[in-house]
Amino acid sequence: MTIDSYSAEDTFALGRQTGEEASPGKVYTLHGDLGAGKTVFTQGFAKGLGIEEAVNSPTFTILQIYEEGRLPFYHFDVYRIGCVEEMDEVGYEDYFYGKGVCLIEWADLIEEILPEQCVEIRIDKDLGKGPDYRRITVEDKKLPAV
Repeated sequence: MTIDSYSAEDTFALGRQTGEEASPGKVYTLHGDLGAGKTVFTQGFAKGLGIEEAVNSPTFTILQIYEEGRLPFYHFDVYRIGCVEEMDEVGYEDYFYGKGVCLIEWADLIEEILPEQCVEIRIDKDLGKGPDYRRITVEDKKLPAV
């Protein structure tokens, strides 16, 4: 599914809808350039889970945990990860295969450890359609078994 977003509010609303539809054990991968709107989408996603506290990108901590919503929410940002083994240090398997929901920014950097089933969300800018325009693609992915 591809959605046209013409504002941060549109991106937030799609994130919220996605969060409302999230179910336990789901892993979402979030892709997009710096400034594409990943954090805005994530904030909407958290709101859709019923999380009221401020949600920011956990760039320097890799993982931020929110437990106040209808499901535990595990927000990963692996942009600064040096090697995939660093994910072992945060105990990623407990989160990827747990009862909560994961959203992973920059997931392409840890593709080899992602679960087979993920929902891929790609946010792309197209400045030809305006500075606030984003094309957001959401699709279920089945990764090859390693």
